[in-house]
Amino acid sequence: MTNLLQPEPRQRAALAGHERLDGAIPEMPGLGDATPEIPGLRKLIRESWLRSAGFKANPDNAAAPLAFDWDELEDYRRQHPLAAIMPVINKLLVQPSHDSGLLVAVGDEVGRLLWVDGDPTLQRRAEGMMFVPGADWSEASVGTSAPGTALALGKGIQIAGAEHYQRAVHPWSCTAVPFHDPDSGAVLGVVDITGTATAVAPHTLSLVEATVAAAQAQLRVERLQRAAELARKPVRRRSPASAGRQGQGAKEGSLYRNSLQLLGRDQALLSLGGRTVSLSARHSEILALLSTHPDGLTAEELSSLLYPGDGPTMTLRAEMVRLRKVIQQLSPEAVPGSRPYRLPVDLVPDTGQVLSCLQRGAHRIALEIYRGGVLPRSEAPGIIELRNRVSSLLREAVLTDGSAESLLKYAALPEASDDVGIRRAALRLLPPRSPKRAAVVADLERLEAELRA
Repeated sequence: MTNLLQPEPRQRAALAGHERLDGAIPEMPGLGDATPEIPGLRKLIRESWLRSAGFKANPDNAAAPLAFDWDELEDYRRQHPLAAIMPVINKLLVQPSHDSGLLVAVGDEVGRLLWVDGDPTLQRRAEGMMFVPGADWSEASVGTSAPGTALALGKGIQIAGAEHYQRAVHPWSCTAVPFHDPDSGAVLGVVDITGTATAVAPHTLSLVEATVAAAQAQLRVERLQRAAELARKPVRRRSPASAGRQGQGAKEGSLYRNSLQLLGRDQALLSLGGRTVSLSARHSEILALLSTHPDGLTAEELSSLLYPGDGPTMTLRAEMVRLRKVIQQLSPEAVPGSRPYRLPVDLVPDTGQVLSCLQRGAHRIALEIYRGGVLPRSEAPGIIELRNRVSSLLREAVLTDGSAESLLKYAALPEASDDVGIRRAALRLLPPRSPKRAAVVADLERLEAELRA
């Protein structure tokens, strides 16, 4: 890897690309045609600029918008899962940055900065472009930048100087790496180093990747330790008066996000308070449906979504008794209520993360999270509907906006094993001399032969 600020032609190419932006916002007509005339402009930068224009980001904006006021930010980051790994980030990146002329930023899964620390002089300079806690540095808000583009691509990236979409950011360079949940694989946030040329030095990306890996391992260790502590403690019934106080304390002190992994699994994984358990097939279906209906479901509504035909509510009630016992052992605060059946805590299913990413145009992150159909063997009507909705929206997004790489990744999914349309779209985008074309052509010939048979 070479320093991205060298050779100079790369920066000249980016500056020439910016000349094409003048007078072309928001649609940027001709940018796609003009880019081949700028051979030094990296393909990923061109694609990010096009996404940025699609989001109506303005390259002449002087600063990023604030997404939180200070009180909101304090409350939000205190509860965020990445709060648990800040001591690791502080030791490995923040403390050394005070003497190296760098800033270290940690943002959430949609690109909003939660912590910014490092060289004091650089911090004051960065305030001019609102590189501060609470600011939104997603591609949708500021265009191409390391934090936002790393989240959009789902991988580590370095952005140097004029490669940034906003001209006010051209004096800066940055390296960022997404942070994935060590259990579910879902994106929790992003870790970024910002500064001058040092921020995109050859070793910087490896340094941030190693720090993220260490922080992910630490988060996993803390969860296992917490699970062991809870397993040693007897479950105690709480009085109604103490329930509210303990619930509030759990909210303020929690380092974990309650999650439900449904994708590509016949039995869901439920994580509550740092403990994870594999659910039965029926309990997986029930929690999947309740997590997608936060206002709750009556017994009749839930039965109709669970059982083909007219499902017996007595059978459902028996299943709910068993499910409550399972959840009671994990987290008494999370036991579902009744009349209607409703979850008293926020439970984040991986399906919800995929749909959220697709809604904001981040199909690459959605594809990274997606591990297959929702409870693939389930025949519950509500699960079939959810499975089809998630799968069809993802396929549509990849076909509409996906790169050849995204199309090939989608084609490798079990549900796409016979998808001719995906493979034809990938073939159109692959360069003529790409070694990947042969495998795609072979797949198409096989599928077309099967259709003729």
